Amino acid sequence: MSVRDVTTGTPAPWGSRLLGSAQESSRMRRFRIQLLLTAPLLLANVTGMVVSIALAGFVLPGPSVFTRDLLLLDVIAAPVYAALATAYGMWWGTTRGLRALRWATDLDHVPTEAEQAAAAGVPRSLVTKQGLLWLGGLVLLTTLYGLAEPELIAKVAFAVGISAIVVCANSYLIIEFALRPVTTRVLEAAPAHRRRGIGVFGRSLLAWVLGSGVPVAGLMVIAVLALALSDVSVERLAVCVLALGGATLVFGLLLMTQTLAATVAPIRGVRQAMRQVEKGDLDVWLAVYDGTELGELQSGFNHMVQGLREREQIRDLFGRHVGQDVADAALAAEPALGGIETDAAALFIDIIGSTTMTATRPATETVALLNRFFGIVVDEVERCGGLLNKFEGDAALAVFGTPTPLSDAAGAALACARAIRARLGEIPEFTAGLGVAAGRVVAGNVGAHQRYEFTVIGDAVNEAARLCELAKQDSGLLLASGSTVAAADSAEVQQWQLGESVTLRGRVTPTTLARPR
Repeated sequence: MSVRDVTTGTPAPWGSRLLGSAQESSRMRRFRIQLLLTAPLLLANVTGMVVSIALAGFVLPGPSVFTRDLLLLDVIAAPVYAALATAYGMWWGTTRGLRALRWATDLDHVPTEAEQAAAAGVPRSLVTKQGLLWLGGLVLLTTLYGLAEPELIAKVAFAVGISAIVVCANSYLIIEFALRPVTTRVLEAAPAHRRRGIGVFGRSLLAWVLGSGVPVAGLMVIAVLALALSDVSVERLAVCVLALGGATLVFGLLLMTQTLAATVAPIRGVRQAMRQVEKGDLDVWLAVYDGTELGELQSGFNHMVQGLREREQIRDLFGRHVGQDVADAALAAEPALGGIETDAAALFIDIIGSTTMTATRPATETVALLNRFFGIVVDEVERCGGLLNKFEGDAALAVFGTPTPLSDAAGAALACARAIRARLGEIPEFTAGLGVAAGRVVAGNVGAHQRYEFTVIGDAVNEAARLCELAKQDSGLLLASGSTVAAADSAEVQQWQLGESVTLRGRVTPTTLARPR
């Protein structure tokens, strides 16, 4: 059975349309990943710089950083470091950082353990490098502004530090999002890397700490400074509270939105796949792109569906071997040795001259002819509600009325025999004799506890086999017992005519023969 991704053909195989489709080229995927990493990270860092300037220049209490004495720092030192850090970060991230992901552009390449480990560590590595650049800016600018004006040390350090924390947290979520297609490849090749992420709880806690905890702590620090500094006016304190409160609302909402999106996307994928399974479609597969417990949920769903698929394959194979009715009965209840007595009809069919056919034809051609022959038999038996109980070389036994009851088992067997005889004209290479009989039989499982099969035993089965032998010498190639015709409904009785009585081999009472009209 072929397996397809449940999201194949949809615009969001990894939980977002921005990540493209599963069918796009490797070149396009590489470009998409690089763009999703570069543009949002650049925007996040530039926004962080703007927030730092706003906090240090206009919001936080204390001396202003925009004075004539600090002009060189404002115009040269801070902008130059920001530009150099941004350029270096982009070069390192898009050139050296993505070097660990080059294998991902080859869709047929199976990553080695080293490539898997390197790819799994890219988010942490990129954020660490970014954090170091922000730390360098914090140390450098705090030192320079502190040498020029000691009272600016706390102000500059706070402005740069709080921006760095929020930007790095936001960047980590952006990188995890952009690398979902790569994460899928890693997790497919190495299930051990599934728990390399910070976890759903860690994501939620991180969003709260950085979106609410840090800004609120900043407000508390400002309040302490306002109490310590006697020259802080009520207006300045109000501006600080309003600015940081607004930043908390905006950036807190942004972080929480990213966190919830990363959490909900895998759940939505599982829910969509479950709906497919509920409809009976087991040919589905989820892309595992999350390195937390949600990735384990995706992987667990895949294992579950794989188990259901294997079970369905076994059930289908079981049904092909013993018949679907027998398989359903065995799966519905605990099978046991023994049988029950019931009324049923048996149909025997045997090829005439099979020994000669086997000796004069190649084995492959003989098998192909037999398959065509048995294909006709199986089609007609199932159409008439019977069970093809067993194949015996070039012969077959079909039963009607067990294990699935039929209101007219005898009529169904007689109609099936006539239909098979009519269709055997499709295979002119050989002919076959058919015999039909009905009566009391014992149907059930015969064998040992380790190995048994469903079979039908009784006088009707033996009589059908003897009639099949006699039919090989009869011009019509189809014989039934008169009692079987008498047991059928009136419409089927009209299709038959009674003939002479004969004593079949191995029987003591004569049997009235019946032939189709």
